[in-house]
Formats: sequence, C-alpha cells, structure tokens
Amino acid sequence: MGDFSGSLVAIVTPFQGGEVDRAAFAELVEWQIDEGTRGIVVGGTTGESATLHVEEREALTRSSLEIAGDRCPVIVGTGTNDTRTSVELSRAAVEWGAAGLLVVTPYYNKPTQTGLEAHFRAVAEAAAGCPVILYDVPGRTGVTIEEGTLHRLAEIEGIVALKDATHDIERVSRLAADTSLTILSGDDAQTLPMMANGAAGVISVAANVVPAQMARLCATQDHDLHASLVTLFTALFCQTNPIPLKFALAEMGRIRNELRLPLTPLDAPHHETVRDALRHAGAL
Repeated sequence: MGDFSGSLVAIVTPFQGGEVDRAAFAELVEWQIDEGTRGIVVGGTTGESATLHVEEREALTRSSLEIAGDRCPVIVGTGTNDTRTSVELSRAAVEWGAAGLLVVTPYYNKPTQTGLEAHFRAVAEAAAGCPVILYDVPGRTGVTIEEGTLHRLAEIEGIVALKDATHDIERVSRLAADTSLTILSGDDAQTLPMMANGAAGVISVAANVVPAQMARLCATQDHDLHASLVTLFTALFCQTNPIPLKFALAEMGRIRNELRLPLTPLDAPHHETVRDALRHAGAL
C-alpha cells in the first residue's frame, strides 16, 4: 500500500481557450516534485473535477505519471455522487497506473451511513488493491462520515487513509490512535494542529503556490513557518476554491487565470487581498 505522508498537492487543472493546457500542467507537476511535494493529486476539487471529462482526467493522470516516474505517487480523484460512475472511474484510474484513489463522500444526495459504507466498499472492491483515500468534506458535500463508519471502513482491504476536512481535531486524534487509517489534513490551516494530533500530512491547496514551504511545514511542524503562511491560507479561500488559487498562479506567471463555468475568475475586490498574501508568503 502507498505511503501517503507529508505535503501532497491537490493540483489545479490549467486551461487555455476552454481546453486543458497540457504544457502548463506538465510544468506545474515538475515544479511540484522539484520543490519537495510528496504526491500529486489529480482531478480533485481543486482540479475542477466536476467539469473534467474522463478523457481529460486520463490525459492529466498519464502526464503526471510520465513526469513523476518513481519520484512520487500520483493519486486520482474518482469520487462522484453516483456509485456506478465512481466504480467505473476507479477501475479506469487503476488501468492508467494511479498509485491511489481519492474518493469523496457523495455530494448532494446525502446518503445515510449505511449508504456511505456501501459506496466506499464498492469502490474499494473495484480498485482491486489500489489504495483508497476517503475524503470527508462536509462543507462541500452536506454529509460526513461518522466515526463508527470510519472504523468499519478501515477494516476493508484497500481503504488506507482519510483526508479529513471536518475541522474536528479531537476526532483526528482518536482515529489516528484507534484505526489503521493514515490521516491527512484536508485544510491547509489545520495541517499543524492535525499533525500534532496524529495526522501524517496534508493534501494541500496552498502547495500549488508555496510547495517548498508546505513540504517544510510537514517535515518540521515549525510554528513560525505556519504563522507566516496563515494569511495565504485565508486568502486562498476568500472565494470558492480554486478561484483565488488560479488568480494567484496567474499572478505568479505559471498559468492563465481561466476556469470552467459555473466557476468564474476572482472578483476584483479580492485581487489585492490575494496579491498581499502572496507577497507575505514570499511567493510574489
């Protein structure tokens, strides 16, 4: 099973004229690895998974794998709110060569805990041994995975980790102590406190713009470094992720500031907020 620890980047999907900008994406992947990022997560929320076609997800995955080689794992987001689609995407990602799957709780239809357990079990079985990272982000999906359910899921072969964006530090501590799951922060600002309570790292938005700093934060758990990044963590969520992030990367000259509808570019009143945060973090 994969060793998922340290700073893993939830990488953006650059666009040019409505299409995936493959050249810009390849440069981002290489930069991330060079800066110490421990894993590339393709097709997650930050990568605008909801508007990616299967063929685009495959191209991004294969490009990441070609660039990464054996330097770091490539994890593919395959979770949807339809179990059949999630199973099909997961099987496909395994065929593409993914080192792991990131599977979010089904959104909008708000399943019961029984439904969540059945959903994740079906994906794990379809993954045929490829490690599965559960993703619990109730602020996006409207449902959370209860602790009892997580204990049962941890017993299923192939389910190895949890990306936790519940902001419940006590829960993190209990799960790290009482289950076999590797816990990863799903919120940059919670990385330090979660690691102090048993988490192994973060699947990071901020690593898109400060990869070396996030890698160092996970390696050292340095309080001063964390403090220097808090302004950036906040600014990158001044509007819906990845709207501020794409503006930030465009300001850094790494991608075009282009998103797919229904997401639109960052509203002008927030521009200076993000620029100031980038300067404060030493990224601009």
